[in-house]
Amino acid sequence: MECISVFDMLKIGVGPSSSHTLGPWRAAERWLYELKDEDVFNNVNRVTVDLYGSLSLTGKGHATDLALMLGLSGSDPRDYSYRND
Repeated sequence: MECISVFDMLKIGVGPSSSHTLGPWRAAERWLYELKDEDVFNNVNRVTVDLYGSLSLTGKGHATDLALMLGLSGSDPRDYSYRND
């Protein structure tokens, strides 16, 4: 049986709910890098993000909007620290 640490099970993101931030952050970040890998990033003029399900119901309250913007800006959640000033 493989040993795992608590850090393998729990991921910390911005906002009160990591599930509403880390997943959208990673998805936005992945999409950004796919555009760059396919050399079409410079052709993008506008991005529209639609949220569905629980993400649409808690978006700003759980900082999903912030996480999406950070992902689209290329920020990596492993290196980011969040201060709620």
